[in-house]
Amino acid sequence: MKKAFSLMELMVVIIILGLLAAFVLPNLTGKSEEAKSKIVCIQMKSIAQTLKMFKLDTSSYPKTEEGLSLLVEKKYFEDGKAPRDSWGNEFIYIQGEEDFDLISLGSDKKESTADDIYYSKCNQ
Repeated sequence: MKKAFSLMELMVVIIILGLLAAFVLPNLTGKSEEAKSKIVCIQMKSIAQTLKMFKLDTSSYPKTEEGLSLLVEKKYFEDGKAPRDSWGNEFIYIQGEEDFDLISLGSDKKESTADDIYYSKCNQ
């Protein structure tokens, strides 16, 4: 009666697991950052709705210098704090002539790099 696996059987199992890992892992890597980016766009849409409510109440968007801190001050955010993106960064608010933009600095926390996320470029 056989009570253990042979070396050949173990090698076959290890090779099969290695092949599975080779096919599955490349599909999983990078999905975390992609998911965080999508969450940031959802957060930006929520902040945009809050900014639009502020405009309805005051007939103008906050100035760039006032930023989202004005909305915190006026209690437009429930928890009394400005929201942060998936990487813990504060959102950058920029007032335009008729509209606004929100920017997340992304994972590198640096301005004007490839991983920056703009509200104006999120699927609206």
